[in-house]
Amino acid sequence: MSIDIFREKVNLKLFRSKETVMLLFRIQSSLVAVMAIALLIYSIGFPQNDESRKVEIFFMKFLFGFYMLNYLVRFLYTFEPAKFLKTTWLELTLISLLVIEAISTLLFNTPLVQSILNVLGFGGFIVVYHLILQFILLILLVIDLAKVSTFIDLIKLEASTMFIISFVILIGGGTLLLMLPEMTTDHLGSDWMTALFTATSASCVTGLIVVDTATYFSFKGQLVILFLIQLGGLNIISFATFFASLYSKGAGIKHHSMMQDFFSSGSLFDAKALLRQIIFLTILIEGIGTVVLYSLWDSSINFTSDSQKLYYSIFHSISAFNNAGFSLFTNGLYEPLVRHSYILHLAIGGLIFFGSLGFSTIRDVFGIAAMKERMRLPWKKLQLSSQISLYSSIILIAFGDIIFYLIEKDNTLTGQNYFEAGITSVFQSITCRTAGFNSVDMSLLSVPTLILMIFLMFIGASSGSTGGGIKTSTFTLIMVSAIATLRGKRNLELFRHNIAWELLNKAFSIFIFSASFVFTATFFLSILEPGTDILKLLFEEVSAFGTVGLSTGITADMTTESKLILIFTMFVGRIGTLTIGFALSKKVMTVAYRYPNAHFMVG
Repeated sequence: MSIDIFREKVNLKLFRSKETVMLLFRIQSSLVAVMAIALLIYSIGFPQNDESRKVEIFFMKFLFGFYMLNYLVRFLYTFEPAKFLKTTWLELTLISLLVIEAISTLLFNTPLVQSILNVLGFGGFIVVYHLILQFILLILLVIDLAKVSTFIDLIKLEASTMFIISFVILIGGGTLLLMLPEMTTDHLGSDWMTALFTATSASCVTGLIVVDTATYFSFKGQLVILFLIQLGGLNIISFATFFASLYSKGAGIKHHSMMQDFFSSGSLFDAKALLRQIIFLTILIEGIGTVVLYSLWDSSINFTSDSQKLYYSIFHSISAFNNAGFSLFTNGLYEPLVRHSYILHLAIGGLIFFGSLGFSTIRDVFGIAAMKERMRLPWKKLQLSSQISLYSSIILIAFGDIIFYLIEKDNTLTGQNYFEAGITSVFQSITCRTAGFNSVDMSLLSVPTLILMIFLMFIGASSGSTGGGIKTSTFTLIMVSAIATLRGKRNLELFRHNIAWELLNKAFSIFIFSASFVFTATFFLSILEPGTDILKLLFEEVSAFGTVGLSTGITADMTTESKLILIFTMFVGRIGTLTIGFALSKKVMTVAYRYPNAHFMVG
């Protein structure tokens, strides 16, 4: 009897019980997921000792046992075992490691990980072993939750609404985590306002802070912030879709349609391919950034160890690429130890620039396949969206660089030579559009410079990027429309392309909604903060809306009500005014009618 025939007979025997058994395991999986979440929260959020870690390791092994059994049962009930193993390779790898660990413990009474750690010379086995098991449990939990996300097609909600809900969940989860005792250096946890403000700022990759990230939050708290930055930068739905695509059922149509809308992809298939490229591209750029930053830290910085130096490199690389602006230095890049590290500033500026371009633009401009195709077909140009993103970014950076230098050369740039002043001006022009790192004393900036920064922050980054603002494409379309109107042209043309009026209407809608929102929020801030300079209030508001994070230093001293306004502003700035408008508005039933043309005076 061949293996296939035997397998078929076994499947026929098991088929009758498959539905009942799988339903039972789905219910148990939900309970186990809740237990795993509770165990992870307790592990990272509350003080631990060796005894408590041993108890937690025992419960982790119980959870791992369920995951092994669950995987085995699913394998037995599948009709395509080879395909099942291929599509669940990540889960299979983790399960295999756990099986090897269990066998090693039974046969030799010593966990395999302990033997490896002893060979590598690691001390504190329980602590390290505990962290490794936590990481494996977290990955298994994420995979489990990704399976649940494949049922998103059954939820009767618009993509824009799902996008908003995902950020609400991310911010809410981050807030609760930052309130746990182990998240702060005093082991008391953050108060609700500090936790909510920080979680929102990190999830919306803004960088506005009300406490010093370097001294207020512990290592665990900083890791939570870094986790929120990474999820918020790419958006949590991207990660859910990515892990769902690794699952045997794959991601659903709604998953892909949300990705198509978010990344402005041409098709659902392209959106799926683009998503995987984005995840790996992000890891690659952040990895390269980590290596570069690690080699550029000034020798005067007294890192306690190479591990701390690596951690600082990873943190600032992720923060810069995601345009978050969070720093582990109290004064940001104006910290005395890094203030004059101009090559380091250029490296961070490069990461910010790439993050603000947009993922589809990065793929189109710097992708290997795209570059090979342009070399083979020299007549082929960049996509229109890529040209707008790249050229408008370069023009705005150059504009900001020149104006900043001319205004500040006798102020904050005093004492710097042309090379140093040039780098500082370029860096501030790059960072004030969306990132929030500062290499100058913000309190000393002149009024014209603050106005310049408000203008650049309001425009923000490019579409499909990690940055905020109205986006460079919106600003470009409005400028093209204005020029076309002045010249009496009936059609909008850009780079030998005709621009549809629907796109222009969308651009004007974004501009009007955004300007109105910023004006309204600033109005209420002026009421709540009567003794504060209105320009500083406008600066903080636009910084929050553009998810920039630069501050004149007044955020921490604002009232609770003012902080809530900034929190809502960061959320709106990251989600987008048009996305929120789509989620709240009711679509018309039909557009199959037309009223007579109107004629009246304008201007």
